[in-house]
Amino acid sequence: MDRIRLNDALEMSRLVYGMWRIGDDENTTPEHVRAKIDACLDQGITTMDQADIYGGYMAEEILGNALTPALRDKLEIVTKCDIVAPAGRHAGKRVKYYDTSRAHIEASVEQSLRLMRTDRIDLLLIHRPDPMMDHHETGAALDDLVKSGKVRAVGVSNFRPWDWDLLQSAMTTPLATNQIEISLLHSAPFTNGDIAFHQKQGHALMAWSPLGGGTLFDAKNAGLRAKLSQIGADHGVDEAAVAIAWLLAHPTRILPVLGTNNLDRIARIGDAARVTLDREMWFDLYTEALGHEVP
Repeated sequence: MDRIRLNDALEMSRLVYGMWRIGDDENTTPEHVRAKIDACLDQGITTMDQADIYGGYMAEEILGNALTPALRDKLEIVTKCDIVAPAGRHAGKRVKYYDTSRAHIEASVEQSLRLMRTDRIDLLLIHRPDPMMDHHETGAALDDLVKSGKVRAVGVSNFRPWDWDLLQSAMTTPLATNQIEISLLHSAPFTNGDIAFHQKQGHALMAWSPLGGGTLFDAKNAGLRAKLSQIGADHGVDEAAVAIAWLLAHPTRILPVLGTNNLDRIARIGDAARVTLDREMWFDLYTEALGHEVP
C-alpha cells in the first residue's frame, strides 16, 4: 500500500478506513472491531477516520474499546470536531450548530482522547466551516494543540479555498489536508477550483463518500456501472475498486475514505491499488458520469 506524507509530522496510508458507520453494526464488540482493523492492516491500510459526532457521538468509544497499546501504535487516527447536534452527549441542545471556539475544540479533543483511550490524535480536522468562526481564536487553539503533543497535525473538512485561507492566515502550523466529497458522482471539485487550489499548494486531499454513498450502484447509473465492470473484469476486481482507482489516478494524491461494516468488503478495499487507468479510460468514466462529453 502506498503511503502519503501530509507534512513532516504525519504519513498516512493511501486508502483510509472510514468509521462513520461503525456504530450501525449489530456487532460492536472489541473483538469484531479488531477484526475489521486487522483486515485493513493486512492490506497496509493503517489510517482510521473518525469524528466525535459519528454514531451519535459513540463511534470513538467503540474504537477505543477495541484498541490495545500495541494496536494503537500501528495506526494513524483521524478525528474531527465542531459539529454540535442534538444527540448523545449533546442531546439537550435545541439546534444543530458549529462551534470552533477554543473551549469547544479543547474539550472535544480531551473527550476524543479519553474515549479512544489514546494519548494523541494523529490528525484533527475541523469538521465543517463555521460562519461564526473567530479565525484568530480557532487558529491559536489548533496551534497550541499541536505544540502540546496531543495532536500531531491539523486540517479541515468541507472547507472551500477561502475558508482554508482565512483559518490558515491566523496559524503558524500549516494545515495538512482538507477532507471533501469527491467521487465519480460528485466530480465538481475537479472543475470548481477546490482541487486546483490544493493541487497548486501541494496538499494531499482526503475524499469522503468516494462511492457516492452507495448511489453509484443504483440502477440509474447502469451505463457507468457497465464501464466500471468491464475495466474491473480486466483487472480481476469489482466495480467499487475501479471507482476508487479513478480517484487514485489523479495527480493531487487523493486519499479515499471508505467505510463498510462487511468484513469481506473491507478485505477488498486494497483492490483499488491494483487498477491502472490511462487518461482515455479516466475520461471515459468521467464522461459517462457527467452524462455528456466534455466541452
